[in-house]
Amino acid sequence: MNGEDGPGDAIDVVLGQWRRERPDLDLSAMGVFGRVSQLTRVVEARVEQVFARHGLRQGEFDVLAALRRSGPPYTLIPSELSAVLMMSRAGMTNRLDRLEAAGLVERSLDPADRRSFRVALTAEGLRVIDATLTDHAANLTLLASCLTPEDAETLVRILRGMLSASAD
Repeated sequence: MNGEDGPGDAIDVVLGQWRRERPDLDLSAMGVFGRVSQLTRVVEARVEQVFARHGLRQGEFDVLAALRRSGPPYTLIPSELSAVLMMSRAGMTNRLDRLEAAGLVERSLDPADRRSFRVALTAEGLRVIDATLTDHAANLTLLASCLTPEDAETLVRILRGMLSASAD
């Protein structure tokens, strides 16, 4: 079965089977979300490959990226990291333990509040996140290279709208 804009794919085959068996159902959304799901798996695998080349997992990249985005001196307190990354403090502690053991972050007492501590990128952590981000951006650019700038803007608008609608 062919898609409207070119040769069919595996999802078109599945949809064709369902249309034959259940012609009473509107399955257009199944095609959209089936492809989104397939694309998500492809992107996740490619992203994991980039992170692995730099010795990182997704969660570790997220912590280093949050610290890097915070700007000099690339330091946050754990509760800020937990809030930015929308994760529990216990989960954050595990990530910080791994990153500290790898020499990518360091924890020190917060001079403003001796009951708390601050997490900072080390020089090596800054080097690793910058190198990883460079490769990550190039990888995502390659994955999106089939889109024209106009297509990319349209897709962003559509996805933003769908995400907004799903939050209601």
